[in-house]
Amino acid sequence: MFSKIILCICFALLPLPAIAGAVNTPPPKNIVLETTLGSITIELFDEKAPKTTTNIRRYVRESFYNGLTFHRVIPGFVIQAGGFEPGMKRRAPTHSAIENEATNGLKNKRGTLSMARTRDINSATSQFFINVADNSSLDHRNKNPAGFGYAVFGKVIKGMDIVDKIVNVPTKTVGAFRDVPQKDVVILKAYEE
Repeated sequence: MFSKIILCICFALLPLPAIAGAVNTPPPKNIVLETTLGSITIELFDEKAPKTTTNIRRYVRESFYNGLTFHRVIPGFVIQAGGFEPGMKRRAPTHSAIENEATNGLKNKRGTLSMARTRDINSATSQFFINVADNSSLDHRNKNPAGFGYAVFGKVIKGMDIVDKIVNVPTKTVGAFRDVPQKDVVILKAYEE
């Protein structure tokens, strides 16, 4: 009985903010991509794209992106990553595809990040792209497959100069893949900040 009283007193002496903070700590708002050309800091839009940001964080926490390349770079359009190791070797396995949140009202403006996918609306897994221009053609227009769009889930808040360096590297064709950097641009490490 005496030990229970001591325990209750000790717990009661804990500062209230410490108790409250331990219960509901929000996730870090940003992720950082350290690349061979420099670092890119990305703010995630948790409120507008909760399923997408949860998905991205899971891959980051699992170190999935470490060692992957920006495998598609198209000036005036996008740089894409999240699926291939150097030599265009596909990294697998990925988690199940997620629901497309392109209806969240966010636009594919320069500096925003969106999920890459196939023609199947809900096929995005680990691949994403950074818009290097305003790409309104990628925005949600309607519920048809051709007009559904690509889900914006974050934006570059530091390192857009690095994004511009990446998009301007010389490219080549590797098998069926076009717009592949001649010299690999690698994500050395991805982490939450």
